[in-house]
Amino acid sequence: MATTLCWAVWAVASAMVVASILWAYRWSHPKVNGRLPPGSLGLPLLGETMQFFAPNPTCDVSSFVKDRMNRYGAIFKTSVVGRPMVVSADPDLNHYVFQQEGKLFESWYPVTFTEIFGRDNVGSLHGFMYKYLKTLVLRLYGQENLRAVLLAETHTACRATLASWAGLPSVELKDGLSTMIFDITAKKLIGYEPTKSSENLRKNFVAFIRGLISFPVNIPGTAYHECMKGRREAMKVLKRMMRERMADPSRQREDFLDVMIEELRREKPVLTEAVALDLMFVLLFASFETTALALTLGIKLLTENPRVLEALTEEHEAIVRDREDPDAGLTWAEYKSMTFTYQVTLEIVRLANIVPGIFRKALQDIEFKGYTIPAGWAVMVCPPAVHLNPEIYEDPLAFNPWRWQNKIEITGGTKHFMAFGGGLRFCVGTDLSKVLMATFIHSLVTKYRWRTVKGGNIVRTPGLSFPDGFHIQLFPKH
Repeated sequence: MATTLCWAVWAVASAMVVASILWAYRWSHPKVNGRLPPGSLGLPLLGETMQFFAPNPTCDVSSFVKDRMNRYGAIFKTSVVGRPMVVSADPDLNHYVFQQEGKLFESWYPVTFTEIFGRDNVGSLHGFMYKYLKTLVLRLYGQENLRAVLLAETHTACRATLASWAGLPSVELKDGLSTMIFDITAKKLIGYEPTKSSENLRKNFVAFIRGLISFPVNIPGTAYHECMKGRREAMKVLKRMMRERMADPSRQREDFLDVMIEELRREKPVLTEAVALDLMFVLLFASFETTALALTLGIKLLTENPRVLEALTEEHEAIVRDREDPDAGLTWAEYKSMTFTYQVTLEIVRLANIVPGIFRKALQDIEFKGYTIPAGWAVMVCPPAVHLNPEIYEDPLAFNPWRWQNKIEITGGTKHFMAFGGGLRFCVGTDLSKVLMATFIHSLVTKYRWRTVKGGNIVRTPGLSFPDGFHIQLFPKH
């Protein structure tokens, strides 16, 4: 009896070992009609996730991508958070992916992104609905409204913020910029004013950059948990505001939420309440966090490169000298005349690489340069690998705005520049981001000097962060 039981246990254990080996083999050798790109899918389910999230304390391409590029080339396979994917550092494939969106590829994001931003978020929508929402958002963030309204409001906010910092011994720049930009955009989006509200709405978005591409483990202490908690709290506020306004048919249009409600009240609305709420949520986050990070890195780079700062200051002081009233607000003509500022902005976002990966999903088996991208696989376009490619940008880690001199204005993503995305999904907030950066720089360099107090170290995991902040002290020039 004992012998029989031992044999039975041994047989079951052996079967489980064999099944596990077969499963692991199938994981690492998936069936494909063609030749997969070189690379490794790592351990079953876990893949190469740990390596992907390894901290990178520089502006350079992450060691995860760089090591695999050296080993496999510019197109390789991997698996992150349980998903097999092809990583592209190849400008031709990147361009092809963007140009074929809606035909061979569609927008896709990791589970964490979808859960945090909502299953009806604009990044997960396709076709007519995506184009419809993009048109609505451009009414707020397009050049017409920037010229008519937002430029002046942004300049006023930058002046007031800097004046409030001038008397302080130290300001943590990233947090200060986040607060300023959030207050500007939240007022336009939902009429939110922190001085008149009992809720600190911005605190709900603090952990988002770390949590968007992370392990989807919803336990206290993880970035994902903090993001989901922040989403719940922020959505409570947005749902309450929407209910209150829907119940008030006499309310006049004052902000973007009112525009959403007008769309919901149509006889045959295209919009649903869930889509409208997820859109507002995404816009609240995207409007401030990415620009605040880029500007913080930008001021750090200006601090470290006095020659660039001197040329930038000369451009802005010349604008002030040419005014009848030196204290007048920025005009659209002045903004469009900021040639060197535009070059500085492009160089900042090229080095910032706020978005470390742009995700798409293959809708069918796709052949490219002798490799097959299987249907259903994710593709991660890797902007840093292009922006920091020495064959494209000479001395790529150098902060050199003059490299953009005499280049045509970039109005969309290109093979060699995709800081604002590319293809159909070129970022709708690009022009707003450029205005925010230009107006803040103008207000700063014409009125103030500054010194670094402490911090300024960066870490990418893979998103950019300043773990010990970047603290500066401002001094009025006059």
